Amino acid sequence: MITAQSVKELREKTGAGMMDCKKALTEANGDMEKAIEILREKGLAAAAKKAGRIAAEGLVKTYVSEDGKTAGIIELNCETDFVAANEEFVAIADRIAEIASKTSATTVEELANEKYDDNSTIQETLTALIAKLGENMTLRRFEKFSVEKGLVESYIHGGGRIGVVVELASDSDNTAVLKEVAKDLCMQVAAANPLFLSENDVDQTTLEKEKEIYRVQALNEGKPENIVEKMVNGRIQKYFKEVCLLNQAWVKDGDKSISKYLQEKSKEIGSPITVNRFVRFERGEGIEKAEDNFAEEVAKMTK
Repeated sequence: MITAQSVKELREKTGAGMMDCKKALTEANGDMEKAIEILREKGLAAAAKKAGRIAAEGLVKTYVSEDGKTAGIIELNCETDFVAANEEFVAIADRIAEIASKTSATTVEELANEKYDDNSTIQETLTALIAKLGENMTLRRFEKFSVEKGLVESYIHGGGRIGVVVELASDSDNTAVLKEVAKDLCMQVAAANPLFLSENDVDQTTLEKEKEIYRVQALNEGKPENIVEKMVNGRIQKYFKEVCLLNQAWVKDGDKSISKYLQEKSKEIGSPITVNRFVRFERGEGIEKAEDNFAEEVAKMTK
């Protein structure tokens, strides 16, 4: 019988995943040394040793179906830009983005356990590449898009540094104009990095925090209490123009807001065009990169 304690012990010895440890122990009939050997043969123990290393490089990839109704966006990380340019790494990232567009998975773990091909799961494919190229790799996040009326479009900037997917809703069958609008909005999101779709999407906590900052700023400027509130409201409107996609100035025409641009395009095709949602992934955002300290490395080696 395979116990939770033996699985835990094997995981601590190899760093491999819980399920991989359980499978190895089962295959080895509970023999710890044999299980370690099995994990090493599969490249799982070797991959696990690299798992602690920070993977902040990599690629953001997107996939859009031919009919423009479904899309997927993923971030696949590695340790260096050299591996990010590797043909196998790029091909795997492209394939995972396609799988993400069709998946029923709701978590990265579930997606990683989906079939990559007839022989391997996504995780098994990555593990094999980790063993081959010698770098830690992580499937960090993904989003899936699907629309019945309207379309989805994507944009990749900087060779995979930034990826955007925009989902439009419209009853119009004017695909050419809808694709044009979606592309424009993808470029907008990539360049202007909106945090919300509209004012209504700004959560109350964020809004109150911003108001308090502006209130303190106004008081520090020596403004009288009776006009502080007006100043706060004015600055909140400016804040909306910075962080809400529909309020932002269009990057192609600064005199026009995105909301106004959508109104004009809706009039052009005789049907309302609305944005359901958008996603913007920037490679490595929020990941703290380790800074190499050469002096420390030399000191460790001499001890």
